[in-house]
Amino acid sequence: MKRAIFFPGTGETGESVWFPYLAGELTRMQYGVKTIVYPNPDKPNVEELVEIATRENYDEETLLIGHSAGVALILAVLERLDIKVKKVILVAGYIKALSAYEDANLVLKTQYDWEKIKNNAGEVVIINSVNDPWGCDDRQGRAIFDHLGGTLIINHEGHMGSVTYNQPYTEFPLILKLII
Repeated sequence: MKRAIFFPGTGETGESVWFPYLAGELTRMQYGVKTIVYPNPDKPNVEELVEIATRENYDEETLLIGHSAGVALILAVLERLDIKVKKVILVAGYIKALSAYEDANLVLKTQYDWEKIKNNAGEVVIINSVNDPWGCDDRQGRAIFDHLGGTLIINHEGHMGSVTYNQPYTEFPLILKLII
């Protein structure tokens, strides 16, 4: 069965930003949809979250979709898998510490095994914005791209979902186009 697993950002849930929209659309396309639930979404612990996320069943048909801090978590999970997932879509992600929001840095690892991540990632799509108010900007996207390759999309859409910065971003049709 085709599956999509969502990895929300710090302080987010499966009901945040464009996740409900995407879940509805993917369900109509016969995908099983799951959101990783964080025990403490405001103060995440990367090792605890990786432990939770790696309990999921991953296979060659699985899509991983992350927003913001969820991108760093996807990278950490891909290091631990022994299977290549179909596609990874990384939205407003970062791998370098953010100065705007220290708690978001709690999901970062000090180093990543980029070769293992690349081998387990299947197709990689990275979407970042030049005007991201949190600092998850085009430079962060380019840094991820430099390690993983894939497709890099740079836009002018802020964080592509942020309550704090009044960016509701309740729909994200581009992601559907990237999946189909």
